[in-house]
Amino acid sequence: MSVALVTGANRGIGFETARQLVELGHLVYIGARDAERGGEAAASLGARFVQLDVTDDLSVANALGTIGDVEGQLDILVNNAGIQEFGDIDGPMALRAFDTNAVGVVRVTEAALPLLKKSSNPTVVTVSSSAGSFWAVNNPDRVESQLRNLLYAASKAAATMLTVQYAKSHPDIKFNALEPGYTATDMTAAFDGGRPPAQSAQTVVRLATLAPDGPTGTFQDEDGHLHW
Repeated sequence: MSVALVTGANRGIGFETARQLVELGHLVYIGARDAERGGEAAASLGARFVQLDVTDDLSVANALGTIGDVEGQLDILVNNAGIQEFGDIDGPMALRAFDTNAVGVVRVTEAALPLLKKSSNPTVVTVSSSAGSFWAVNNPDRVESQLRNLLYAASKAAATMLTVQYAKSHPDIKFNALEPGYTATDMTAAFDGGRPPAQSAQTVVRLATLAPDGPTGTFQDEDGHLHW
């Protein structure tokens, strides 16, 4: 039984990713800032809960320490936690966006590395966005070219680059980033439409359950590799 940690997993794509991993027989830890909501989500899925705020070094260290003490290793890490800021842009807003969407990936991944290295098939998936793809935002045939979301796009571009660099730095671990597709979640509530989170989670789960010889250092969506 593989051990998985999904950050920001009390709702949306993270919750559906956790649910699908549980259904596949994995032992899943739901990481969430809010202990009450995270605990309820874990209980509803038959998963386990760890309090985890990706912007807090101590919270991250405690969460991975708990998993290490109980399980001894980590096989799957899904960096799903993220935010989208709205309103007038200023320095504090930029710091919040990058702290969660990019620096948070570093915090959690660095804390998880010792446990991942104990796995026979370690895999890290980062939920990024094609809004951070240079190719997509400059392609008039892509909807991303019409988006104006400065901080979210820039921080997700950073998250994708972190994925590629981690893959180069740790060739014994598979690191892949993905565009999950336009999804109806709390984060996208200000916009109309979006598909069910369960559909988008399927791509996350596919990358999280790659065979040992699976790809690494890629940026993908449900159809395969994406330019970025």
